[in-house]
Amino acid sequence: MTDTSTVIVRFAGPEDWETWRDLRLRALQDTPSAFGSTYEREVGYDRSRWVERLANPDGVSVLAWIRDTAVGMGAGFQDLPAFLHVVAMWTDPAYRSRGVGSAVLTAIERWAGERGLRLHIEVNVANAGARALYERAGYAGTGEVRPLRDGSDERIERMVHG
Repeated sequence: MTDTSTVIVRFAGPEDWETWRDLRLRALQDTPSAFGSTYEREVGYDRSRWVERLANPDGVSVLAWIRDTAVGMGAGFQDLPAFLHVVAMWTDPAYRSRGVGSAVLTAIERWAGERGLRLHIEVNVANAGARALYERAGYAGTGEVRPLRDGSDERIERMVHG
């Protein structure tokens, strides 16, 4: 990585488990309403669980860096025929509005495109900033709305790319 303010993205593998874990736990604490999981659930995961996530051959995990600091993340896994479900999107609050989310999405989109997969994502209906990012990237709401997680009053909407 170079010492510039340019966003550098790279695909994450099992060797990146500690960086991935640290960002993911920060994300779950920073924006709990953006994720189907919780900090309380994932803080107890052991090394093998994190490594397993990053070793999935049918999925993709992306880390974003500015200088030598990991500042963002995103992932995807195949959950429907011909679709990659984009998940775990997060940017450190100190680095928002610098193109981190767009860079992560672009890497995930390129990976999916090489495999002939379409993309979809779920966004909290109250998160206007995230929704705007996804709309700029070519995602459109489907009107399919469901609870964020079991027992939650918060709602998420499925958005589809292209």
